[in-house]
Amino acid sequence: MSPELANRIGVIVEIVITLLAAFTVAFWFALAVWTFRDIRARTRDPLAILLGTLLSLAFGPVGTLLYMLLRPKETLAEQYDRALEEEALLREIEELNLCPGCRRPTKEDWRLCPYCHTPLREACPSCGRLVDLNWTRCPYCTAHLEQTLEPTSPEEETPAPDTKPPAAVESPLSDVTTYAEEQEEQAPIPR
Repeated sequence: MSPELANRIGVIVEIVITLLAAFTVAFWFALAVWTFRDIRARTRDPLAILLGTLLSLAFGPVGTLLYMLLRPKETLAEQYDRALEEEALLREIEELNLCPGCRRPTKEDWRLCPYCHTPLREACPSCGRLVDLNWTRCPYCTAHLEQTLEPTSPEEETPAPDTKPPAAVESPLSDVTTYAEEQEEQAPIPR
């Protein structure tokens, strides 16, 4: 082999080794930058950000693999989206028409819960549309509503106003006991 050919091969090998070394350093640095950006998207803890980046810088691809095993599962954006979804679900549940007595779902046009017979709505005296019992004005015709019965559970139901309690039966001795009590009150107490 001629010395000139060996020299050219040596120069080509040096160039290839230099390019491979530059690629390896650039790849190593790119992994550290990727790790830094990824950990910043997953946590706000400065210590975790520093440790994840140093792990990738110190051990290269192996450190990045270790980081990927240990990193938080969700990004902050995913946590935020999940929190918004949960809040939206909670709002949907709150907006459901539930009976205040038995907590079962009811429909918008029901006046009474069919399960526990709790009053849900009443008709507006002005326009006749159903309104909630706790409203003070009708949202349809703006008429003032009188506060009527609040929703009660079936155990708390009171009798209708025109029902009278049974009359007390007077005993024939009631007059005698009353007279005796009056005499005791008027007599002086001996000391």
